Amino acid sequence: MNTASVLIADVHPLIRAGMAALIESDGKFTLLGQASDGQQALEMCGRLQPDLLLMDLNMPGCDGVEAIGRIRAQHPDAKVIVLSGHDGEDDADRSMRAGAHAYMLKSAQLDDLMLCIHSVLQGKKFMMPELAVKLASRIHGNQLTPRERDILCHLATGMSNKVIARAAGIGVGTVKFHVKSIMSKLNVCTRTEAAMVAAKRGLVHLN
Repeated sequence: MNTASVLIADVHPLIRAGMAALIESDGKFTLLGQASDGQQALEMCGRLQPDLLLMDLNMPGCDGVEAIGRIRAQHPDAKVIVLSGHDGEDDADRSMRAGAHAYMLKSAQLDDLMLCIHSVLQGKKFMMPELAVKLASRIHGNQLTPRERDILCHLATGMSNKVIARAAGIGVGTVKFHVKSIMSKLNVCTRTEAAMVAAKRGLVHLN
């Protein structure tokens, strides 16, 4: 039976040890080694040519996203699964754009992680449902029209619809229509939530 070779990269010894035990307990995998920083992960990937790399983003020596891009550029067939302690959609988006095949949280259930590993080795992309929803919302939110972005900037400062209408030179009814569209695209229920989500995604900048 063919086994898949695996390399683990994480700054935390306990995390590496736990992942190593999980991999070694499954007869379908061969553990090639463990890296404690991004630069070491790059070097070991080049030398050992693993089928699969399990790695964290926040490591010294080389930023995780940068490491993913460099590894995928040098070894296009390598599969990369990011294991992170952060559930922010920004990290997930940056990781997938850099070439990762999956983004998993370290808090995930072992069954979910094994499903992820097997799916990626079969050539599939994988992401936890809650993160997939966040990313979908992020993409949809970034499709705001120029007018909606302008109104969102006013809304984020606490302006009322009447004040926004005067500032933008449009009717109050038009402002209400745009605000409703903005909140729908950002998947929020209140103006305060809209401002917070917009700031988090870089759509506006709050002082």
